[in-house]
Amino acid sequence: MNLQRTYTVDEAQKTLENYCAYQERCHKDVKTKLRKMNMIPEAIDKIMVHLIQNDYLNEERFAKAFVSGKFRIKKWGKNRLVRELKFREISKYTIDIALKEIDEAEYHFTLEELIKKRIKDVKESNMLRKKKKVADYMLYRGWESYLIYEKLNEHL
Repeated sequence: MNLQRTYTVDEAQKTLENYCAYQERCHKDVKTKLRKMNMIPEAIDKIMVHLIQNDYLNEERFAKAFVSGKFRIKKWGKNRLVRELKFREISKYTIDIALKEIDEAEYHFTLEELIKKRIKDVKESNMLRKKKKVADYMLYRGWESYLIYEKLNEHL
């Protein structure tokens, strides 16, 4: 027998307030959590409105935190950041605002450092293959191809 806990709207609201206060969340994550709690669509809408009005939930703040965190910690490029935010159903307008948080000089410096490190790490004597391996790695991390090849040509 599958007994799932049921929540009142107030209980669910409190739970989601804590969920959003702990870490920035996007609307999609919050709706998914509410659905997992078996909340009906009307209750989900009511709770979402409450969370937004009381500033527990803010897509722009989420997008900015996401971009700065993933860029600084995981060293993701803009393409990967955009792809991940779109997956979370963040609007193009909000994504553009969040990407402005990245300092261009820091972005280029990070790319340069990553490429230098990867060139050292890739053990390949054939220069074309080495270049391809480094480029593939950087593309996977979401860096723009024209920037990658520009830097690769400087270093290899």
